[in-house]
Amino acid sequence: MRVGLGTMFGSLRIRNFRLFATGQLVKLIGVWAQFIAQDWLVLQLTDNSATALGFVTALQFLPVLLLTLYGGRLADRYDKRTLLISVNAAFAAAAIVLGALVTTGSVALWHVFGFAAVIGIISSIETPVRQSFVAELVPLPLLPNALALSAATFNTARIVGPAIAGLAIGWFGVGPVFLADAVLCTAVLVALVRMRSAELLRADHADATKRDARIVDGLRYVWRRPDLLVPIVLVLIVGMFGFNFQLTLAVMSKTVFHTGASTFGLLTTALAAGALAGAMASTGRRARPPVTLVLAAAAAFGTLEISVGFAPTLLVAALLLVPTGFFMIYFAQAANQRVQLGTDAAYRGRVMALYVLVFLGTSPIGAPLVGWCAENIGPRSGLWIGGLLSLLAALVMAALQVRRERAGQQAVCVGVGQ
Repeated sequence: MRVGLGTMFGSLRIRNFRLFATGQLVKLIGVWAQFIAQDWLVLQLTDNSATALGFVTALQFLPVLLLTLYGGRLADRYDKRTLLISVNAAFAAAAIVLGALVTTGSVALWHVFGFAAVIGIISSIETPVRQSFVAELVPLPLLPNALALSAATFNTARIVGPAIAGLAIGWFGVGPVFLADAVLCTAVLVALVRMRSAELLRADHADATKRDARIVDGLRYVWRRPDLLVPIVLVLIVGMFGFNFQLTLAVMSKTVFHTGASTFGLLTTALAAGALAGAMASTGRRARPPVTLVLAAAAAFGTLEISVGFAPTLLVAALLLVPTGFFMIYFAQAANQRVQLGTDAAYRGRVMALYVLVFLGTSPIGAPLVGWCAENIGPRSGLWIGGLLSLLAALVMAALQVRRERAGQQAVCVGVGQ
């Protein structure tokens, strides 16, 4: 058991990573509580409009679509810890402003739209910097474990945050949830300040290379690497249509099962519980995962999301969301690890920015489409359509991978024959 736990939590032996994970856990509990409060506030202000909720989600992720590649360029040029301190302070300030508006009764829908856009701008810088910063906290053999533990931290907060938000909204309203999030954001600031700079494992490439870090060079690097391109394209499609649970579960909870904020939090918690298990299942990995694992996990996720869309009762939906969450994060971690462990350090910021772009930045396209389907085809359709498209994407990419491997084998045979 000691050996198993040592393997599962190996990265926590590194002081800087331990600080990072702790600060992220506290902050993300507040962030997930805030997401629940934001969605519930939109439904209150718009008389349960799924289209409005989709529009808010799109505004939150549109800056990710536009600015994430620039964020990756910043990550390859400047000190990542300094960047993270700046953007997390801005996040806390934005939460204070919206919390004050809601608490004083002055909030309007356009305030929520503006807040979502600001959070999107912050996230477009923070996410690629944070993703690539993990590689500076632990040695390369521990990087898969550190990435999996980061995902576990994310999904632990995804369990705790919505559960707290569901209770807090019922007791105090949505305003105090935003204010509490601002307070919790200070934890990651304290953690970043307390890190030891001398123990950071920074890439040893010249300052001139950092100054010349261009976005287009990162894109060309990925284009020349099919082993990176396959998981990134798959994440693009699954992320666009399959990962819209923030929207689909809110609509299902309120319009299909006719329940309140606490039940919405319960469904989100069930999804996150499975996701946490998927993240922990990824902690033992020490080598780069094969592409077949990425494809199989995506296919399993798509199949399970379809089943959630047809769940006859709230209990069945909650139960199905657990394995759905497991394969959601197991797929995402396998793809993330395959990309990070196959990327040169000098390009890691820009490559991870592209990964984040296709993972999150496609929501401005996918969320309104899924919201439109939920409102016009049926509230369940947002789930089963997203799952179906995810499954088809996995099958198509698997067929292309087989074809590529056969072509490579034929080329080898021809070369040997000559």
